[in-house]
Amino acid sequence: MTELPLVIVDVQRGGPSTGLPTKTEQSDLLQAMYGRNGESPLIVIAASTPANCFNFAYEAARLALEHMTPVILLTDGYIANGSAPWKIKTVAEMPDIKNNRVTEVKENWHPYDRNEKTLARNWAIPGTPGLEHRIGGLEKDAVTGNISYEPSNHETMTRIRAEKIDKVKFNIPDIETEFASEGDLLIIGWGGTYGSLHSAIKQMNGEGYKNIGYAHFNYINPMPKNTEAILSKFKKILVCELNSGQFASILKIKHSKFEFLQFNKVQGLPFANDDLIQKFKELV
Repeated sequence: MTELPLVIVDVQRGGPSTGLPTKTEQSDLLQAMYGRNGESPLIVIAASTPANCFNFAYEAARLALEHMTPVILLTDGYIANGSAPWKIKTVAEMPDIKNNRVTEVKENWHPYDRNEKTLARNWAIPGTPGLEHRIGGLEKDAVTGNISYEPSNHETMTRIRAEKIDKVKFNIPDIETEFASEGDLLIIGWGGTYGSLHSAIKQMNGEGYKNIGYAHFNYINPMPKNTEAILSKFKKILVCELNSGQFASILKIKHSKFEFLQFNKVQGLPFANDDLIQKFKELV
């Protein structure tokens, strides 16, 4: 239930001989989303190309520091083994990181004072004179930061933790569709499947299929605030994943009013272009 800024990067390395997920699969998503106790959600984002891995690592650090919460950055071996040219940004080109650090002692200061807009706690570095406070894994009082076993406080803290993560959607970009902005079929992908899905839809677009849109999710939790608006513009929605349908399951929970079709591959291999195109043509 920690709220300190923390970035966790998950690179899948296991292979079939170890019994672990193979390198190109997306099989850790539900673990990233729900693999904690105490109903403590956190931010989950995913890089999609070798070229944007640096940008999303920086983005993970920004979100962790600005929202005072752990962040999981998902990548996979398919991205790690790929390559692409990318321009190194200067410091001036990178977005500012606005942390909540407190350095001056103020009257009536409490360790769990929060930003009213984001609900992120102020960050008093432990040991700062006049700002000393207790840290650790046990749940704290919502204001004083003292260890608390009060049932009502536990309910309050559980609600605040969830609401704080939900408010992150106002600090991330809206999702944009590629190719068609509305039409008969919306293809949804996330993480390292970007190249395969984009290439297949581009080929179909060149063949005259202009009614297919593509939405690729880099922000998994929370999702961009315009997600529902994008989904509502298409007659059918197909979620393509290298797992048994983990992101589709999350979408069904978050946006239950829509029907999500699935195209899944669990062979330790990326999507084949011909297989994708055949599936897309079946639906349009």
